[in-house]
Amino acid sequence: MFDVTPMAGALGAEITGIDLAQDLQPEQVGALRTLLNDHEVIFFRDQDISPARQHALASCFGPLQTHPAYATIEGFPEITILESTAEKPTKIEAWHSDMTFRQHPPMATVLKSVIIPPRGGDTLWASMTAAYNALSAPMQRLLEGLVAVHDFSWGFKESLAEPGGRERLAEAVAANPPVRHPVIRTHPETGKKVIFVNSLFTTHIEGLKPNESRALLDFLFRHVVTDEFTCRFHWRPHSIAIWDNRSTQHKPVNDYFPAHRRMERITVDGDLPY
Repeated sequence: MFDVTPMAGALGAEITGIDLAQDLQPEQVGALRTLLNDHEVIFFRDQDISPARQHALASCFGPLQTHPAYATIEGFPEITILESTAEKPTKIEAWHSDMTFRQHPPMATVLKSVIIPPRGGDTLWASMTAAYNALSAPMQRLLEGLVAVHDFSWGFKESLAEPGGRERLAEAVAANPPVRHPVIRTHPETGKKVIFVNSLFTTHIEGLKPNESRALLDFLFRHVVTDEFTCRFHWRPHSIAIWDNRSTQHKPVNDYFPAHRRMERITVDGDLPY
């Protein structure tokens, strides 16, 4: 149907031979979903698609979410603008899964490049499946009984600390109180176990003393980004990445200041982690 080129040992594949500007047939959507389950993040080049087509593409995977803190494309409230300029550089640099501060975090994210800096601005992904599988059996058993807290306010603490930030984000804070998710979740489609804590939104593990929680989370945050679990994507204009938010983390590489970088993102609604 189309060509698939794996990118790294743990995750990632580049897909060619498909035009995402066209309506996708059911068999194509099914194949892309299988590839997403298999490779966890899939990449496409030279896909100059409109916001309407990006919306339609993401909708193939399920209902769409909105984000409480970012500007959006006019007429498409689900498409958020992720933009970094010399005057207003990005603040997000930590490894994370998108929006785990929600009861139902996204199942997938569709990210399109619009303005790419002359150099730099890559994105890294890490497989939480590979990270779980690399743990010892005793550590797996310990973690599978634990629950962690994820908090919007913790993830956006820099924005909240800006002048007027708490007033600007007051509605988002009120609508997104801290939530509880298992430290190890089961992927609802593959049945595989994945690590589901991240350094941007996870504040602590319930039932542990603060120093125990901090030590265990710090270990996991280092472990999940081991080089062997990762892949790196170099953006060009009109590139698209679709990743499984349930089984990956990602990190933008902010090495391009003061150059301009603009991406447009849409997230697909997910289920309650279990």
